[in-house]
Amino acid sequence: FSVGYSTVALNHVIDFKEKKQEIVKPVCPSELFPSLPIVQGTSKRIKVLNRLTLVVSDPSHCNLLRSTSANIRLYDIIAVFPKTEKLFHIACTTVDVDLVCINVTEKLPFYFRRPPVNMAIDRGIYFELLYTPAIKDSTMRRYTISNAISLMQICKGKNIVISSAAERPLELRGPYDIANLGLLFGLSESEAKAAVSTNCRATILHGETRKSACGVVYTVKKPRKVEEEETTLPACKKAKTQA
Repeated sequence: FSVGYSTVALNHVIDFKEKKQEIVKPVCPSELFPSLPIVQGTSKRIKVLNRLTLVVSDPSHCNLLRSTSANIRLYDIIAVFPKTEKLFHIACTTVDVDLVCINVTEKLPFYFRRPPVNMAIDRGIYFELLYTPAIKDSTMRRYTISNAISLMQICKGKNIVISSAAERPLELRGPYDIANLGLLFGLSESEAKAAVSTNCRATILHGETRKSACGVVYTVKKPRKVEEEETTLPACKKAKTQA
């Protein structure tokens, strides 16, 4: 937690190819971490979320996401990993999820198309790219960059989240390192920073909206410009500052 993150998500992956896969209740973070660490540079404790990732290889697997399962509603973030173009289209257009995972470990068997990608963006769904495979193996690094650039050509850098899927501490990188890596994926500097900050927050808020069936509003304090501050100062203070 010394790398600068204030929120992490514990990922529960379910692959329907394997037999007897059921969606169980997520483990309470307090059971895993009796005392959560303090975020570096602050006095706040790190926030731990539960995330569910469903690896779907058949359209019938998406029916579970459409159902109002009690256990599904217990997860903060719902992600889907489509294996085919048809499933990618379904995930972008009809399924109620927060993230659509992009395969980065092998060459994609299909091309991204603009209509489903634009519809996903309009629905507030984000696309997830993993960076851990890119630092493990040179072949997967090539696939990661190639698949990411193919996506950027369609989505124009919008609604991108870059995450780790790290299983060991050595696989983690700081936010600034990931933002620099985003430049290799075809993102601009501002888009790369958003992929590890504001877009991640928006994904969490989308999950809260999905769980509550209501809108979620948050406010951001807008910095005041110097000219505005000068116009709001009393006349006596203006004279002193000008002197």
